[in-house]
Amino acid sequence: MAQGRGQWTREVPDEAAAAAVAARFARYVEPPCVIWLQGDLGAGKTLFARAFIHALGYEGYVKSPSYGLLETYRAGGLQILHLDLYRIEDPEELEFLAIRDLFDEATVLLVEWPDRGGNLLPAADLVLHFFEQGELRKIRCEPVSVAGAALAGRTA
Repeated sequence: MAQGRGQWTREVPDEAAAAAVAARFARYVEPPCVIWLQGDLGAGKTLFARAFIHALGYEGYVKSPSYGLLETYRAGGLQILHLDLYRIEDPEELEFLAIRDLFDEATVLLVEWPDRGGNLLPAADLVLHFFEQGELRKIRCEPVSVAGAALAGRTA
């Protein structure tokens, strides 16, 4: 599973397997932390985010931020910001969401479609790639900071 530089890839044949990976991240995440979720439509990004937020102890409904762009949750002593940039036309739209003001030392930021945020997003600690290889769904974990490498190591 380990592939150098802290990268790993895990097969997630069903929702339960993806939720188990998300729960492992929830167990070991330490804020502040920025996790970018990349993959095609329907690849499992929002499913992962929901499972992650629930694994932190949030008991309410976790809705997709596709239309509102940003949803905020409190769980496990953390603030979780779930951002979905699929529908934005211009990265400047992020200024209206005040991400820089909301993101603090007790926050975990999950970003779907981060490539649409340009340089207005906080830098990622970890990038999770959701993809299909043949018939199999997979998640590849790629750390891009020291904190991200530590989290990747604990979740491998």
